Amino acid sequence: MAQANFDRRRINGPDESFQPIFDSDEEDETRWKPGKPRKGRGARDIRPIFLKAGLINQANGSAYIETERTKIACAVYGPRQSKTTVYNEKGRLNVEVKFAPFSCTRRRVPIRDAEDRSVAVQIQQALVSAVRLELLPKSTIDIFITVIENDGIQGCIASGSVAASAALADAGIEMLGLVASCSAAVVGEEIWLDPTEEEEKVSSGTLILSGMPALGTITNVWQSGSMAPEDAMKCMEACQERYTDIHAVIAQALLENVQTT
Repeated sequence: MAQANFDRRRINGPDESFQPIFDSDEEDETRWKPGKPRKGRGARDIRPIFLKAGLINQANGSAYIETERTKIACAVYGPRQSKTTVYNEKGRLNVEVKFAPFSCTRRRVPIRDAEDRSVAVQIQQALVSAVRLELLPKSTIDIFITVIENDGIQGCIASGSVAASAALADAGIEMLGLVASCSAAVVGEEIWLDPTEEEEKVSSGTLILSGMPALGTITNVWQSGSMAPEDAMKCMEACQERYTDIHAVIAQALLENVQTT
């Protein structure tokens, strides 16, 4: 027999409810605490880099980079004639960044927002000094970067710059040199290179250094958070020591792509 006060228009919950149980002890053990060393790798170690050039046949140049949980695909189109009627002596470098809806822990809306534009601006600033745009009057080069998986904005900017540099070289666009990029974070009293998203949260400040190691030239420096000038200089020195190795990874990936084709 049906209950008299049962409402068929609503989904009635259970008569009893219990509070959820959280395993806070395990979370406290895995959470980093000041004074403890870095987990998984040393303070000056970066994540292993997998870089492959020439994967997108429809593009003039392309590259795919993977550093553990950071995965980025890059495609370069151009140089092609600019749509503007105004004559420009130098070409234009356009960078567009998109995050896949499933790339972050929290699902992203598939539209461009302020974070996408910020990442695109930093990558564009890192590359524009290396590309010889004076040889491409009234031309545009379009770089499209898709973040497949995101493990920290700093890692996305650094890895996106590396992938875009490899894609530009794969497209045959004349450059002064290959651009390498490395990030660092101040955690406690230590400098941690290539921080992950969790490590960025416990850091007091982060810094990204981009440049052309072959020429000893710095193209872009981006610092965020609270950081003393002495710590900023230490971060830059640590990044310079490491992005020489990143430059070798880019050169090796381009060499392997030429040998296979």
